[in-house]
Amino acid sequence: MTHLADGDKPRAVFKESSKIFRRNRAIGYVSNQVPAVTRYVQRRRDTLVITCIGRSYQVYAASHFRLLHVSGLHPDDITALATDRYHTYTASNKCIYAWRSGKHVLHVYRGHQQNVHLLLPFGSHLIAVDTGNVMKVWQINTEKVYLDMPFNNDEFLITALAHPPTYINKVVLGSRQGQLKIVNIKKNSILCTLSHHNSRVVCIEPSPALDVVAVGHGDGTIMLLNLKYDEVLVEFKQNWGKVTSLAFRTDGPPILVSASSNGHMALWNLEDRKLNGQFQAHMDQVTTAICLPSEPLMLTTSPDNSMKLFIFDQLDGGPRQLRVREGHTAPPLCIRYHGSRGTSILSAGEDCTMRVFSTISESLNKSMGKATYKKNATKKKNRFQYDKYIMPPIVEFTTETTREKEWDNIAAIHAGIIQTTTWSFNKNRMGEHRLVPMKFQNKNRVDFKSETTCLTLTHCGNFVIIGYSSGDIERFNMQSGVHRASYGTPAHKAAVRGVATDNLNQYVVSGCSEGLVKFWAFKMKLFQTSTVPISQLRLMDGVALMRHHRESSMLAIGLESFKVYVVDTHTRVIVRRFIGHTAKLNDLTFTPDARWLISSSMDSTIKVWDIPSSYMIDHFRVEPPCVSLSMSPSGDFLATAHVNLLGIYLWANKTIFNQVSLRSIDPNEPAPYVGLPTHMCDAMQLEEALQDLNMDTEDSGTKLGEEIDAKYETPTQLNPDLITLSGLAASRWQNLLDLDLIKKRNKPKAPPKAPKQAPFFLPTMSGLELRFDVSKSSPAEDASKVLQATNFSNLTSFGKLLQESEPNNDFEAAIAHLTQLGPSMVDFEIKLLHPDNGGTMRIMLQFLKLIVHMFGTNLNFELAQSYLSVFLRTHGLALTKRPELVQSLENVLRVQEEAWNRIESKLVYGMGVVAALRNFAR
Repeated sequence: MTHLADGDKPRAVFKESSKIFRRNRAIGYVSNQVPAVTRYVQRRRDTLVITCIGRSYQVYAASHFRLLHVSGLHPDDITALATDRYHTYTASNKCIYAWRSGKHVLHVYRGHQQNVHLLLPFGSHLIAVDTGNVMKVWQINTEKVYLDMPFNNDEFLITALAHPPTYINKVVLGSRQGQLKIVNIKKNSILCTLSHHNSRVVCIEPSPALDVVAVGHGDGTIMLLNLKYDEVLVEFKQNWGKVTSLAFRTDGPPILVSASSNGHMALWNLEDRKLNGQFQAHMDQVTTAICLPSEPLMLTTSPDNSMKLFIFDQLDGGPRQLRVREGHTAPPLCIRYHGSRGTSILSAGEDCTMRVFSTISESLNKSMGKATYKKNATKKKNRFQYDKYIMPPIVEFTTETTREKEWDNIAAIHAGIIQTTTWSFNKNRMGEHRLVPMKFQNKNRVDFKSETTCLTLTHCGNFVIIGYSSGDIERFNMQSGVHRASYGTPAHKAAVRGVATDNLNQYVVSGCSEGLVKFWAFKMKLFQTSTVPISQLRLMDGVALMRHHRESSMLAIGLESFKVYVVDTHTRVIVRRFIGHTAKLNDLTFTPDARWLISSSMDSTIKVWDIPSSYMIDHFRVEPPCVSLSMSPSGDFLATAHVNLLGIYLWANKTIFNQVSLRSIDPNEPAPYVGLPTHMCDAMQLEEALQDLNMDTEDSGTKLGEEIDAKYETPTQLNPDLITLSGLAASRWQNLLDLDLIKKRNKPKAPPKAPKQAPFFLPTMSGLELRFDVSKSSPAEDASKVLQATNFSNLTSFGKLLQESEPNNDFEAAIAHLTQLGPSMVDFEIKLLHPDNGGTMRIMLQFLKLIVHMFGTNLNFELAQSYLSVFLRTHGLALTKRPELVQSLENVLRVQEEAWNRIESKLVYGMGVVAALRNFAR
């Protein structure tokens, strides 16, 4: 059961995995609207950058932007970040968490009635402000509230928080009303109120100069205030909107950096009191602008899912982009694995950007740029304006690796236009070709509503076949971009929804929205049009999309009625029909061996169909519908993209790593809800981290930090009906059977020499533990010196223990003594049980009762077998001469057979099950 913190919103209960796919991780996330924080680590001699990505945060090294680790998951989205030398503080809902190393929750601060949105570490205290306009000062180590200060929303609504250097116990608060207050948190008093502007205070940044802070307002006004004299030193105004962040350079030049809500940044010269430069850093507002101490470096983050590091090394003192880590700024619409190794995923979407995501390391991610109508158009004149050359979003693309070193190997179609763009994976950029049929070029075009609807690349990488909403199907050369052939005049009367071709370029398959699937001959004479298809197939409903598995010649067709058909392109007949989706089909993909077909739909389900058996073997539901999916070429991972989500989610195929038993599932039964993968495969839930702090001990009455004295002791026997082994080393009982051979091998070649007599010695007793023999010590002076008759007995210690067990048959002491002896001593003790060696027949009979007792209790099973073997081998002939010993041996035989039958039946059953499973797997 999941334990939620006070004020946490309950989240939907979901499973960790479906029958086949288990959540692995999410890739493509860098930052969001929560400002990032930095911390210098002396041991690493590097600055750590901490960015928020929703319910967790990521830690990067500023030197190379390498991802170090990802934190655990919070109950809800993170609303504020802060850090000091020891902890990273995160606010989620009404709780604040103090993390160590991104994995361990050291402290949890509960008590806010509203969500926390501002955090400021202050020495041994943590200052937090919630949306209820209440400021609390927490003691970090004790998790107790040191100060609680509520404010009136109409008079002073807190929107910013800062601590000026050298101001002991004092913080500066900014408000929505434009006022500033200096508060002494130790005395719980407001020292003064500053009012120089009536616009909302967005950010406060202390300057390197004492008593001076920079204040950014919502109307773009920037003020430098002297807090000591309540004086405005200088005032700037940026015309791009509110000031989202401020930063001072500390490496020499007196520069103040300001960020705006539209991604632009300005450099203000404080000595000359003028604008020193401006540039566009992000496509969205800049939420973080941090100048690294004593370095010409500036870090910026933005909700456009990017993080950049700039260096001030230009001739005019301006910045240059040094490093960047970014993902999609808008949700991806199409994803495909590229290559045969399954380490790269191509992705394109609403931001019209083609990106490559690596499944190995985030440092291998790269961007191919945005699709543009005029690639070489200069942007210097319009760098602060909307780029009018940007093309519409990419809705689908196709890729091949055969000719990627020679020319473009990716073709993409865009929403609402007729042009098809080409891209080069090898050169990592957009290609030069814009593929448009002659009839749709501007001088010949009469149908302005037509658009590109589908496309496919041939396996050789030489041609791309494109379908249009007008029913036309055209073929272009990828190297030159020249039109090579047309299929039909037009090929269909309705919009073409899918095209496919085989490995050897023998045929082309096309499907339209009227439900007509046609097969065309691929090869024809140059510039000749194929007017008559080879064959055609009539379907009951219109075609929505088509996916082809070339190695098996299987063609999956998604219909507008939400059905999925599988067509064998050799025989040109429908071989499978899958019915189960209840909404529009978004994407289809085959596994590499063509055994499974995976489909996604707007009903938020993902279904796995087994083609040989014609059954659905797995299905699960996700909260945002999956818009695109792709199976790894090695079959180990499934990649999915979802509605309104910027990342790509990976699901591990459990059948690759474990034995999974699959059965048919009714497609109409409700699919189980499975949560999306987290941002890292080993990212743990926050509840798991809280267990280390005993956060769930409130019901049991224990307090936080109090140790629980609870030790679990393994019982001697879990179940009396089961055979239990002793757990002793194998040499302690296996060597008993070959003790004579071992002694013969270990016999020294030369006779042993007598050791020199020690000045004194203490006699010891045989066994594993060192014990001194004090039985022969001198008696006390007052003790009697008359020997008792019992002292003349020749029984050994083990024989005496057997003799003492005769009245009540309690063999625990004798068994414990025997298990402590080594193999030689065990053999010696058993040999001395015979009357010729100092024992008696009663002791031998009692030993057989001990063996029966060990078999009856099911304890020390292997020891009982070894001891019995030594006993029979040593006294075999003597046992047959006494009737009472023979009768006791029969009893031992019966008990031994019962015990062995139980073991044999279990072993045979287990071997049969394993053999059956092995045959089934084959």
